[in-house]
Amino acid sequence: MRAVVQRVSEAAVDVQGARRAHIGNGFLVLLGIEVGDSEEDLEWLCGKIIRLRVFPDHAAVMNLDIAQVHGELLLVSQFTLHASTLKGNRPSYLRAARPEEATPLYLRAKQRLGELLGRPVRSGEFGADMQVHLINDGPVTIVIDSKLRE
Repeated sequence: MRAVVQRVSEAAVDVQGARRAHIGNGFLVLLGIEVGDSEEDLEWLCGKIIRLRVFPDHAAVMNLDIAQVHGELLLVSQFTLHASTLKGNRPSYLRAARPEEATPLYLRAKQRLGELLGRPVRSGEFGADMQVHLINDGPVTIVIDSKLRE
């Protein structure tokens, strides 16, 4: 699993021109699920996201996690995070899990992030054509991959 975590002052996702979800201060998480990803990958990644200390403390040092700042989380599926550009100019998405494998993991990630955060997670619509709006705060953007574990 691969996630792009962006600290935002606000973010929203629209599906077919209608607002699906909106958050204030918190994280916009773009989540890509790869062929063979497991519950172990999901647990590790969700825990890492919730424990990321990238919010400023009283001394303006990035030292607080999302729960400590009562932040919100918007989760959006993005299979293109597993694109390969090794050959040519048209990306290959063979590493991205098919919907029948990815959908249950995406829904489980949403549930698990909510459990760890202690409040519901907002989300886009898996597999839909979405328009994502955000104000990246900082900017702070972190890429996390469950296979690399860095």
